[in-house]
Amino acid sequence: MVARIVVAATLVMLVTMTFRIPFGMQAIYAFAISRESPRATVRAVTTAAIAFALAAAYVVVGATFVLDDPMLHTLWVIATLFIAFYAITTITDYSTATGFGILVAITIPLWDQHIPAELRVENTLWVVGQTIIAGVTAALAGLVFAGLKPGDDPLRAVAQRLACVEDLLNCYAADRPVDENAGRQITHMAVVGTSRLRRMLRRSVYSRQYQERVGAVVALVGRLVDIAANLVALGIQVSGDDQKRIGTLARIIGSIRADLLSSRSPCLSEPLRDVDTPIPLLREMERTVALITEVFTGSQSLSGYAPLPSGDERATGLFVADAVSNPEHVKFALKGCLAASLCYIVYTAVDWPEISTAVVTCVLTALTTIGASHQKQILRFTGAIAGGAVGILAQVFILPHLDSISGFTLLFLVVTIASAWIATSSPRLSYFGVQVANAFYLINLQEFKFQTSLEVARDRVIGILLGLSMMWLVFDQLWAAPAAVEMKRTFIANLRLLGQFAREPLSKDPRVASERSYSLRETINKNFDQVKASADGVLLEFGPSREQDLALRNRIRSWQPQLRTIFVTRTALLKYRLQLPGFELPEAVRVAQQEFDNRLAETLDGMAGRMEGKAPETKENLEESLERLEQTIRTCCSEQPQDVLAARLQTFLPLSRRIGDLTISLSKEI
Repeated sequence: MVARIVVAATLVMLVTMTFRIPFGMQAIYAFAISRESPRATVRAVTTAAIAFALAAAYVVVGATFVLDDPMLHTLWVIATLFIAFYAITTITDYSTATGFGILVAITIPLWDQHIPAELRVENTLWVVGQTIIAGVTAALAGLVFAGLKPGDDPLRAVAQRLACVEDLLNCYAADRPVDENAGRQITHMAVVGTSRLRRMLRRSVYSRQYQERVGAVVALVGRLVDIAANLVALGIQVSGDDQKRIGTLARIIGSIRADLLSSRSPCLSEPLRDVDTPIPLLREMERTVALITEVFTGSQSLSGYAPLPSGDERATGLFVADAVSNPEHVKFALKGCLAASLCYIVYTAVDWPEISTAVVTCVLTALTTIGASHQKQILRFTGAIAGGAVGILAQVFILPHLDSISGFTLLFLVVTIASAWIATSSPRLSYFGVQVANAFYLINLQEFKFQTSLEVARDRVIGILLGLSMMWLVFDQLWAAPAAVEMKRTFIANLRLLGQFAREPLSKDPRVASERSYSLRETINKNFDQVKASADGVLLEFGPSREQDLALRNRIRSWQPQLRTIFVTRTALLKYRLQLPGFELPEAVRVAQQEFDNRLAETLDGMAGRMEGKAPETKENLEESLERLEQTIRTCCSEQPQDVLAARLQTFLPLSRRIGDLTISLSKEI
């Protein structure tokens, strides 16, 4: 990924310098548009190019009509900023929406300059053209690298984490000190987290079943790594019996890792002991490992989850479903518009257009929760300071000794490699790398000469400070949305959505039932990622409720993998409810399953109600319903001993038992 970004950015730089194309700092777009999948990169570049062309047409046409009237021009700018922020919150492709907003923010100051109108149009088109050149170059680099090495399988990254846990457990099993390298790797994996793996899955072209199942495995493995990191910090002592138990767990993890790399459905190679142990967190690790194998219950191989053919890819639409009906989108757009408009009015009033990066800062750091916005704002400011410092030091100490494009290319490569390495790390830090590169490019690629003044770096930092000040002033005070509240709300919403999913299908029309179930699954998957992102934002929120919010964050993060497994298991059981070919059940079992699903839905709704502070309703016990389902299955097997039916019920029963046990356990915890 780093190599692809560096190659694309360097090629853009060489083309820019060779042909003296203006706005060379747009090479930074190679960072934003690169995807783990080359196919996804091409698709993103195509969508973005259309959006950027529309943005350019809108700016040119709109600015032309209001050019001669200052008051009308100001009102047009404010309306344009509102449109940009509304697009950010309603367009499904965030990078395209943000790119649209950035282009608007960059081109607006061009139309405030006292230059001929023809030159304004030309500069606007160069901004768009340079951005598209960067995107196309990134897509071509991705295709070339795809030919050299087939796309990365997310399971490889999962296997790497399992190998780290296995090495750590082997140290305990052999009663030897924990290897320093093993402990450091575990800690590193825990810090990095699994956000990039989930993003890789979301952008992949594999089937939906693959994304859902491996998404659950990623969450469970992330939890396993967190527990292992805590074991390292505790410095536990292991006795003889526990050494054998830990050795068994290590061998099972190794077997699971081998199965995943071989595209086989993982299973427990040895039984796990369900007894207490003095070692803290060991039983939790065993339970998590067991859940990983349960995710693929009923699946014989992962090879069936092949990439989707081009014709089977499902369009998600340009806008979110509630783009018009949800007032939160309008509130977000108003907040962003107010902050950016204040920046525009300030730098226009003091006649300092060089600090127009304030408006770009508002666009880049506008997120729906306070914590997430703070995270991005801090990274943008610190990254700009670091990148500006690198650019200034290069101007003072290095560039005076270079006299060719070759020397500048070496300097460019060093800075871009370091920035791209950070940009492809954990989402908690990746934006810092993007801003380091952005600041360096702005100083050294803006013009075709060495900068001999510190004004460029100074104006950029002042503009960022102005933008951050306005964002803190507006977003923290007007319709504030704490990340902790958003995290809890989304988690509760997911519980209720899973309750709806458990009742499916409600329609007897197979096509309608399939469409509705797919829509629910997409929303639930999206909410899982949103809960994780909000949990990261909670760390950057401060106030009297911080300790309580952090405690809630830890609980919800521990519940997420269980809820994911319930979701994946329910997805597998839906085939039996839909009576798909090969998944037909006897009428008695089908009725018992429907009753069990209704109790399951009521239990999930009850969890959501308890988290909202509502008194639980007295409903029939899920355990009793599960027992009746098991009894019905045993009766059918004894009355109809057909081989095909018996095999089908042998797969159906453990799935039902697993989802029942998980739901009951989670309900007790909540």
